[in-house]
Amino acid sequence: MRTRTTQKQKPKPTALGKAVELLARQEQSSARLKEKLRQRDYGTEAIDAAIARLEERHYLNDEESCARQYQKLYEETAMSVRQIEQKLLTRGFPSSLVRASAPKDEDRDERERNAALRSLRSRFRAAAPMAKMKQFLYRRGFSYGTCDSATSAFLEENPELLLKENESYDE
Repeated sequence: MRTRTTQKQKPKPTALGKAVELLARQEQSSARLKEKLRQRDYGTEAIDAAIARLEERHYLNDEESCARQYQKLYEETAMSVRQIEQKLLTRGFPSSLVRASAPKDEDRDERERNAALRSLRSRFRAAAPMAKMKQFLYRRGFSYGTCDSATSAFLEENPELLLKENESYDE
């Protein structure tokens, strides 16, 4: 007859150990890291000590992290600048830091237009009304001028995708 062996439970890691584990998975803001540690029932003193230690060792730096994440999203995605800023705010970065991290790009309007065009190309492969396309972009944080310009350019490239007024649209 076999007896069931009891599994030994691992001891709860320290706040610093858990913080390092969370940072190993994904870069975090200090506010987001504090929030995650609080959710895991670590005390305020332990959390503050862990954050201080990580900052002291340069494993956690909100300014560099925010700038790096902003740059990556700006260069590699079809997100509007407003969308990028909102995403970084939800990741726990302060709004002043997010605004300061924005690239000083002289071609920002052109970048926004190209990002809007990429969004349209990925979303609209069948005919749709022009207004629907503009709404799609506007809801993603693009300015009205960018929506108008990108939609016009998209329809010049793909005139077959413009739905005439008397035709019906199915999503």
